[in-house]
Amino acid sequence: MHGIHTIDTGFGRPTFDAAYLVVEHGRGAFIDSGTTHSLPRFLEAIQAADLEPKDIDWVILTHVHLDHAGGAGQLMKHLPYAKLAVHPRGARHMIDPSALIAGAAGVYGEEEVRRSYGEIVAVPTERVVEAGDGFVVDLAGRALLCLDTPGHARHHIAIHDDRAQAFFTGDIFGLSYRELDSPGGAFIIPTTSPVQFEPAAAHQSIDRMLGFEPEAMFLTHYGRVTEVARLANDLHEVIDAMVVIAKRHAASADRQQRIETDFADLYVDRAQHQGVTMPREDIICLLKIDIRLNAQGIIVWLDRGAH
Repeated sequence: MHGIHTIDTGFGRPTFDAAYLVVEHGRGAFIDSGTTHSLPRFLEAIQAADLEPKDIDWVILTHVHLDHAGGAGQLMKHLPYAKLAVHPRGARHMIDPSALIAGAAGVYGEEEVRRSYGEIVAVPTERVVEAGDGFVVDLAGRALLCLDTPGHARHHIAIHDDRAQAFFTGDIFGLSYRELDSPGGAFIIPTTSPVQFEPAAAHQSIDRMLGFEPEAMFLTHYGRVTEVARLANDLHEVIDAMVVIAKRHAASADRQQRIETDFADLYVDRAQHQGVTMPREDIICLLKIDIRLNAQGIIVWLDRGAH
């Protein structure tokens, strides 16, 4: 649809982590790069779209978290004419990823970073383009507008595709797993993983995207969703509920566990109210990693005193 091809990057589990290939008049742009392990899937996507690596003009990163950007350096080695567009705050981390690797190791551990993301390599400085707010990627006449969208991370952009009347949202429009689709529609929650979650900014970024009246959102986690206004309202409600939970347990010695427990209850209750029939324990299992990371991220926000 609209020349947009979904790539399952293979990170984590099937239908967990998506990137996209946008094709226009025989030219291509990738949105996000997955991990280094994802490279064969990107090369296969080029072939499946009847393109060659030389036909890819851009790799656009929504932000530099490693499930979105860890494979960028290796991917760029195979795309002889492509430029890499990234938020100005993220550009230096693509040119020298050492701090990015160290930060991820601090959250997940060095062994897990190596296992999950592979070898992370630099992108040559001359191939990196800073995509600040309002930067337009011209893909063979197709305008891909980059908007500064903090809230999940301060180095986050969302990309508006006027042709498709849609956004590629990275993580700022939450996560919505297809296993939790129901007759009530898609189920969505925010992703507040460490270390730059900011609820006020997240609300503003969601509303800014809504101002474009998009027909669909292409999420990294996972795929295309519609009913955009309803999903945005759900995100606003859950962000506010998560903040209330976090503040309630802010002074508790076991706040991580208390917040995780209440997040699990919140997500399961909302999913079941929407019509998800999956058993409670299965919903929690599916969201287990997100519950933990969301709790960790909101604790970082609490400790910054941002509230």
